[in-house]
Amino acid sequence: MIDDDDRVLAVTADPASEVAALPALLDRIATGDSEAFARFYDLTSDRVYGMVLRVLRDPGFSEETTQEVFLQVWRSAQAFDPKAGSALSWLITLAHRRAVDRVRSESAATRRDVTYGLESMRSTFDEVTEAVESREVTREVAGCLDTLSEVQRQSVDLAYYHGLSYREVAERLTVALPTVKSRIRDGLKRLRQCLGDRHV
Repeated sequence: MIDDDDRVLAVTADPASEVAALPALLDRIATGDSEAFARFYDLTSDRVYGMVLRVLRDPGFSEETTQEVFLQVWRSAQAFDPKAGSALSWLITLAHRRAVDRVRSESAATRRDVTYGLESMRSTFDEVTEAVESREVTREVAGCLDTLSEVQRQSVDLAYYHGLSYREVAERLTVALPTVKSRIRDGLKRLRQCLGDRHV
């Protein structure tokens, strides 16, 4: 003799009968019945996957999302209320919400990746620009240093590129301190004129 549960789990080719079996299957899933869950999955997975695929348009994401939907069914079958609508409508609503959530999640991730990429490009561009500008300034200063007299260039070089004090420059060049100050002052004045009043 076949009991009611066996009738629910029986394979049937009648779509109407399949849909009619879903509420009873959900009742059994709510009690942890894995056979009922397997049957529910067999009866509905194609529909769920098809609907999810229409939203996501990506087979891989659609397969993952379909599995997530059925995991949600396993965990929350007791939330199904037959008074609120059919079991199939409940399932498709779950699937649609999950698919939309996945679209939003992927869109947000894409925006984050694009933003990060743009910021990285901007940072790299800024670093390159600064390096180019620095090299250009160095070339300009080097060119302007060539316009100084030898004694002016030596004095400026020791004071600004070697970090010596005026007194140390005077000692290094064995000249009087006022002479060194005068050479550096005149040299810097000429550099400013050469560089178009750029600060040095």
